[in-house]
Amino acid sequence: MHECIFCKIIAGTSPAHIILRTPDVIVIKDINPKAPIHYLVIPTKHIADLRDLSSQDATMAGNLLLTCTQVSNELLQGTPFRLVVNNGAAAGQVVFHAHIHLLAGTQMNNFF
Repeated sequence: MHECIFCKIIAGTSPAHIILRTPDVIVIKDINPKAPIHYLVIPTKHIADLRDLSSQDATMAGNLLLTCTQVSNELLQGTPFRLVVNNGAAAGQVVFHAHIHLLAGTQMNNFF
């Protein structure tokens, strides 16, 4: 998807602060953070949102969550965190390439 900013980051044609990269997943710092620690965990395959996942994407979808675990273990060192997935504009999705927000570094009782 040539117009998708996440696809451009994955392709290396747009800059980003990359935290981690695997064949299935890339993790970047969010440029508009909502918490002191705000990473985006993004599949390298363009999928508009979670509703577009198919059974063929099961391994990749599992790798998204396992990557969140890896980041929390390696970088957050026990810091509590929250995962958020927005699906559709009305739910707050701005970039229409599926991704998980990993938020940490602050008390989050008032987020919901």
